[in-house]
Amino acid sequence: MNRSELETTAKAMVAKGKGILAADESSGTIKKRFDSIRLESTEEARRTYRELLFTTPGAAEYISGVILYDETLRQKTKDGTPFADYLKKLGIVPGIKVDAGAKALPGFPNETITEGLDGLRERLAEYYKLGARFAKWRAVIDIGDGIPSQFAIDANAHALARYAGLCQEANIVPIVEPEVLMDGAHSIERCEEVTSNTLAAVFEQLNAHRIYLEGMILKPNMVISGKKNTNRANAQQVAEATVRTLKRYVPSAVPGIAFLSGGQSAAEASEHLSLMNKLGPLPWALTFSYGRALQDEALKAWGGKAEGFAAGQKAFARRARLNGLAQTGSYTAKQEQDAA
Repeated sequence: MNRSELETTAKAMVAKGKGILAADESSGTIKKRFDSIRLESTEEARRTYRELLFTTPGAAEYISGVILYDETLRQKTKDGTPFADYLKKLGIVPGIKVDAGAKALPGFPNETITEGLDGLRERLAEYYKLGARFAKWRAVIDIGDGIPSQFAIDANAHALARYAGLCQEANIVPIVEPEVLMDGAHSIERCEEVTSNTLAAVFEQLNAHRIYLEGMILKPNMVISGKKNTNRANAQQVAEATVRTLKRYVPSAVPGIAFLSGGQSAAEASEHLSLMNKLGPLPWALTFSYGRALQDEALKAWGGKAEGFAAGQKAFARRARLNGLAQTGSYTAKQEQDAA
C-alpha cells in the first residue's frame, strides 16, 4: 500500500468546487434509463452517451472523478482514446464500480448483502492497469417493518471493510458506500437512527480491518424522510440532521464525504448539499457523487439523437456547475431558475 498515493488521489476526488460523476450504471440499469427516452441499449449507444458526458466542454471545472462500469472502462472515444486516458488528461480521476450487486441475505427476509469479494484482488490489479485509481462498493440498507436487522448492517459493514482493504492493497482509493434507502414512509428521525447505526458499524469494521482512513472516501445517504412520508422534513432539517450524524460517527481523518442522491430530484440534491456546506467549518470536504441527479436532464436533452448531442452536453454542464456551487455552499434556488 502506497499511503501517499492513496491520500493524494482521495484529496483530488474531493477538491473544492468539484464532485464525482457516477456513470457506473449496470447494463440493466442503463437499459431502464434508455427505455425512458425510447432508445435501445446497445453497446454503441452506451458508449456514445458516456462520451457525451465525458467530453462536455468545461466539465473538468466541476467534475473531479468519474465512476465507470467495467464495460465503460474498456471503451474509447470515437477517435480511439480510452475513456480512462481521456479523463486523466483532463485532470479527472477515473474510477470503477467493483461490487456484484445486492443479493438476498439468507434467513433475513427483505434484507440484502452485497456480493463481489471473490476474485476482487485480481480484478483490482487489472483495473489499476486499465487506469482506475478509485473504486466503489455499494451496500444497501432498507428501512421497513422490523428491518434493518443489526445482523444485516454488520454483515454489509464487514463486506465494505474487506473490499476497502483489498482496494488499498492495490493502491486504489475505496469509496465506501453504505446507502440507507429513502424508499419507504419513514420519518427523518428513523432515518437518522438507522444511518447512525450503520455508520457506527461501518467505521468499527474499517478500523478493525486497519483501513487507512486518509486514503478513502465515504459515500453515504443524506438523513432524509422516506419518499412515501406525507410529512417530509424540509431542506434545512435534512442538512442539520445529516451534518449532526456525520459529526458523531465519521472520523476527521477521512478527507471527504461524497453524497449519493438516492432518488432525490436534481434540485433537491443540490440544495441539500449547499445548505450542509453552509453549516461549516467541517472536518471533511462535503461533495457530491451523483448519478441520476447529474445525468437526468442531460439524458432527456440528448434523447438518443445525434442532433441532441450538444443539448445534452449543455444540460450536463449546467447541472455540474450548479453542484459545483453547492459544494462551496453558494448554490441558490434563484440560480436554478436563472440557469434553466
